[in-house]
Amino acid sequence: MAAGVAEECLVQVAYAIGVAEPVSLYIDTYGTGHVPASDAEIARTVRSLFDLRPAAIIRKFGLKHPIYEPTAAYGHMGRKPYVKNGIQYFGWELLDSVDRIKEAFSL
Repeated sequence: MAAGVAEECLVQVAYAIGVAEPVSLYIDTYGTGHVPASDAEIARTVRSLFDLRPAAIIRKFGLKHPIYEPTAAYGHMGRKPYVKNGIQYFGWELLDSVDRIKEAFSL
């Protein structure tokens, strides 16, 4: 991962209908963590760093903008982010949170 917390990381977020906050945040680093914290502790820190409510995710990644046509072609992960006509495409690929993550884990 770009921040150096782990080499590999699975993140699962679970929601319930009508509940804004996730009911679960699960992180598995497959034993590749570079911090003296368990996967559960990493999950707690990640939860404190990011607003994971659906409305916040919609705002953060501009999901109400017409970003879906380019996203549908060639997959939606591993793409270079860009801005066109004031709209951010592939915003989930930006590394704009790396410094906050490093600070939280003292990296």
